[in-house]
Amino acid sequence: MTSWTPDSWRSKPILQQPVYPAAQALAQVEQTLASYPPLVFAGEARELRRQFSEVTEGRAFLLQGGDCAESFAEFSATKIRDTFKVMLQMAVVMTFAASCPVVKVGRMAGQFAKPRSADDETQGDLTLPAYRGDIVNGIAFEAAGRAPDPQRLLMAYHQATATLNLLRAFAQGGFASLDKVHQWNLDFVASSATSDRFQHLADRIDESLAFMRACGFDGVNSPQLRETSLFTAHEALLLNYEQAFTRRDSLTGDWYDCSAHMLWIGDRTRQPDGAHVEFMRGINNPIGVKVGPTSDPDELLRLIDILNPTNDSGRLNLIVRMGADKVEAHMPKLVKAVQREGKQVLWSSDPMHGNTIKASSGYKTRDFAQILAEVEQFFAVHRAEGSWAGGIHIEMTGQNVTECIGGATPVTEDGLSDRYHTHCDPRLNADQSLELAFMIAETLKKTRRP
Repeated sequence: MTSWTPDSWRSKPILQQPVYPAAQALAQVEQTLASYPPLVFAGEARELRRQFSEVTEGRAFLLQGGDCAESFAEFSATKIRDTFKVMLQMAVVMTFAASCPVVKVGRMAGQFAKPRSADDETQGDLTLPAYRGDIVNGIAFEAAGRAPDPQRLLMAYHQATATLNLLRAFAQGGFASLDKVHQWNLDFVASSATSDRFQHLADRIDESLAFMRACGFDGVNSPQLRETSLFTAHEALLLNYEQAFTRRDSLTGDWYDCSAHMLWIGDRTRQPDGAHVEFMRGINNPIGVKVGPTSDPDELLRLIDILNPTNDSGRLNLIVRMGADKVEAHMPKLVKAVQREGKQVLWSSDPMHGNTIKASSGYKTRDFAQILAEVEQFFAVHRAEGSWAGGIHIEMTGQNVTECIGGATPVTEDGLSDRYHTHCDPRLNADQSLELAFMIAETLKKTRRP
């Protein structure tokens, strides 16, 4: 394999990149970003890689969730807080019910770019560049806003900085204390059946904490009870942005992409000889690869060898996004190949992207029943093959949205228009996310390794 540098990807074929009208302006922005402080630190990425190893070896579970695409217009402290709350709820449900540590990774502070199925969009007689996320261009269908603008890269950095500052404060400043577990429930789901289940679990946690305090353990002498860790991740799609934050660690001499703790390669950009794989093979962050129904076992093994040549158990997360009707036909052969070759990978399920449908009203949506079905089949395949179903990767929000149909408090097709706020793909709301967490917790109870 040829030597790697942070810019060696530029000599490879690349997909899903915007065409900027002014190359010099783009180069100036890239130079500015490269001079900015990192968003995360190499030591944090190493810690996540250690925790990924625990998941890969069956001693923990990965919860990865957040926006399909962060937006500039909807950026607010309340939105960040509410998504953080839901992730805390989901994690505590799985940890308490299944006695299983949960590694929390947010699709936050960097998930601004989106791959598209076509480079252009046509409405009537007008054709414009496709919307590729706020980091590239505007969602409004107008010529000025749809032109890729490099200044948006700087706007994304500053929003990511503010998001990370708030997340660190929430995680370490007492908001995540188990003493406050009752306060994590969001008002708009307080009357749902899922919320009742969570309140019952919260009561049991309170009883356990009271017992621990009586034995001398509390948040003062046991920081694990009052603090938590939340790592960040996004798809490494705009490689000029990622290169700008790729820095050599002063302690180890290794290269890390300091735009996020974890990066992943999408289903559309995982070509073994392509630019995205070339870039990702050289950074030492834990990384992911989306695996879909078109994935070939031999090509997957080749990707694993390129991205994880030392077969490190904390390095590589295979994120399976099949669709509920395709799991049984396509996933077992991939798991069998990886098992046969002794490859150390973390398997997680993305039950969202393969289950997107168009409602009769015209809204893009996802059926919650199909999402649950794909997760159930994901666990079933791993049970059958003797491997560890290690995680879940979902698009979700703490907002009271109506974007995915179904759930215990059902969203109907007619109700999609009530609060359909996504800039790209439909997300689970808080109630649906919590319902999914309870289902996973019950499954983990039955399947978790001792």
